[in-house]
Amino acid sequence: MRFEVWAPRARRVWLWLDGTRLPLREDAGGWWRTEAAAGPGTRYGYVLDEEDAPVLPDPRARRLPDGPEGPAAVTDPAAYRWRHPWEGRGLAGAVLYELHTGTFTREGTFDAAAARLGRLAELGITHVQLMPVCPFPGRHGWGYDGVAPWAVHEPYGGPEGLARLVDAAHGAGLGVVLDVVHNHLGPSGNVLPRFGPYFTDRHHTPWGSAVNLDGRGSDEVRAYFAGSALAFLRDFRLDGLRLDAVHELADDRALPFLAELSAAVDALAERTGRPLFLIAESDRNDPRTIAAREHHGLGLHAQWNDDFHHALHVALTGESQGYYADFARAPMAALAKTLTDGFFHDGGYAAFRGRGHGRALDRAATPAHRLVGYAQTHDQIGNRALGDRLAALAGPGRAALGAALVLCGPLTPMLFMGEEWGARTPWQFFTDHQDPALAQAVRQGRRAEFAAHGWAAEDIPDPQDPATRERSCLRHPADEEYPEVTAWHRRLIGIRRALLPPGQPLAAATVEYDEEARWLTLCHGPLVVAVNFSPDRPATVPVPPGQPLALLAATHPVPPAGPAAGLRLPPESAAVLGPAGDREGTPGPWERPEAGRAG
Repeated sequence: MRFEVWAPRARRVWLWLDGTRLPLREDAGGWWRTEAAAGPGTRYGYVLDEEDAPVLPDPRARRLPDGPEGPAAVTDPAAYRWRHPWEGRGLAGAVLYELHTGTFTREGTFDAAAARLGRLAELGITHVQLMPVCPFPGRHGWGYDGVAPWAVHEPYGGPEGLARLVDAAHGAGLGVVLDVVHNHLGPSGNVLPRFGPYFTDRHHTPWGSAVNLDGRGSDEVRAYFAGSALAFLRDFRLDGLRLDAVHELADDRALPFLAELSAAVDALAERTGRPLFLIAESDRNDPRTIAAREHHGLGLHAQWNDDFHHALHVALTGESQGYYADFARAPMAALAKTLTDGFFHDGGYAAFRGRGHGRALDRAATPAHRLVGYAQTHDQIGNRALGDRLAALAGPGRAALGAALVLCGPLTPMLFMGEEWGARTPWQFFTDHQDPALAQAVRQGRRAEFAAHGWAAEDIPDPQDPATRERSCLRHPADEEYPEVTAWHRRLIGIRRALLPPGQPLAAATVEYDEEARWLTLCHGPLVVAVNFSPDRPATVPVPPGQPLALLAATHPVPPAGPAAGLRLPPESAAVLGPAGDREGTPGPWERPEAGRAG
């Protein structure tokens, strides 16, 4: 078996193989290589400079059975026997479901999560989006402090467990997207600087020195992170990757790393015959993120749209602190802009930032599915002081209004696990750092962050307390508090899949609203989504003239009316209208649908 490692700064390198040290030969470009007999499960690592120096795990380890600081184990990704053929599932027309393996079930494993995927497929979900699964210290955590970008967290089930989960998803007709972190590694267990210039002080991020994407030695660093991304897509038959916080990838080279990565992913899709895609998390509101490479863009296939979330959150909750302030001045106008233009901040002044921010998308040329829309995410819940979900914060009835715009709106919809049944369990920030000093620093930092906003230290959940993770686990399914909410989500997803053609441009959506009366109607494709956000006033909203419309779904009974009179919506209610006719399962004009009432 061939062993190789990039260690350009090392004077000598040994392979540690089940207790035996074997010297490696130095090749060009800082690579060290040797051949040795080994099979699946064989433990190995590398020793740098001095033969009695500590054993370090392989930076490209595919399995770390003893955690990120222990030796690696030989594994063969090609050895897994796939049960279900899979031709892939693209992003256009997708309904995403963000899932954290460690809290989706109390067991917190891939196998336990796999056992519940059938319910998601029945709901109409098309892709599960797994939060990061690379190894991190301890057993439980969010996953964004991973330190081994090629491996899989062993407490979840390791690489074979991930393969079983993906296989089960494919068997249920679900694609799988994986959240990956290229902008930093965790504060504990990161051995990469011992091997080479993986990080640079030329740039800094909120986590410290930036990943070296543009300095000396950056060719290999870029190949390291791109290679890990391609390996997950190829070896685990994933459909896509979500790239964490790409705005923190400091990169001054003429060919940006992200453009290089997107080209490599497109080439892999061509070779495998499966549609593959990359979804960015970016706060830049920069159209170049999703613009084609031939138009000097990065070529990523979609990005999260926090502006839509912020506008919707303000409309549902009335919160106006922090970055919500810009959206709270005229909530209906802000929501309308994100539904039709994508970005709210598209070059104008952003008070929260104290400067102009963003740039306008080309509405006619940008397919709406290239923006991902959501009412909740792990960030927007877990970074609140108490991790309170929307159903707990605003009530399931108001949350149902958000679901109508997310699931029947123009953007690619995404739900956060449990949202579909109105889960009220919090999702809080939790860690399992093994270093006591680091654990205390995280605990104190969390308390200090929220103390600045008026929270008492004793009210902030201790990230290291196992009870914090326990509180964050979903309850399945007998303890569901609002089964009618599940029916509402199922109905909305069914309408979307039956009636909304994928690939429509942002320009195809139009919105009318009344800021004072707090109602909004969205028209795109054959659908009209009408929402009355007012807690105490009914609203009569205009209905597009022309073709007759049927009432496809509503949170509350809607009085019979006609296009001339408009649609009469009770307070805090939503309705979805579509073409009348002989579609199977479609109610006649203005009939009350069979879907359950939410709220």
